[in-house]
Amino acid sequence: IDAPAPIETLPLYVKAGSIVPMGPFLEYATERPVDPLEIRIYRGDDADFVLYGDENVNYDYEKGVYATIHFHWNDTQHTLTIGQRQGTFPGMLEARTFRIVLVNQEKGKGLEITSSADKTVFYKGEQQSVQL
Repeated sequence: IDAPAPIETLPLYVKAGSIVPMGPFLEYATERPVDPLEIRIYRGDDADFVLYGDENVNYDYEKGVYATIHFHWNDTQHTLTIGQRQGTFPGMLEARTFRIVLVNQEKGKGLEITSSADKTVFYKGEQQSVQL
């Protein structure tokens, strides 16, 4: 790959079949809820990702006080499955908004949140599949 890399630009290469969450810029973890959350999908292969959340302010995660959500991208079927939430913690967002973005040359690049998502999913902890 021959890619220009001037001093002000850092090239970042992402493996095909990756899921990358992008949230708003925060100065500290408890500044505000990270919602909506942009889920960027890099096509070309199947992908899995686990979204983890906890209270951010103590060690209760060591006692199992946290939640996870499993994401699976099926590249052949162009389907994203968002699994049932596992676990809970005080202050957890019961409902979330996931803005799904299929990354290409025009969409899902850079650090800024993408202006138009391919799909918006309202998630309340139950498994759901999204056709993209």
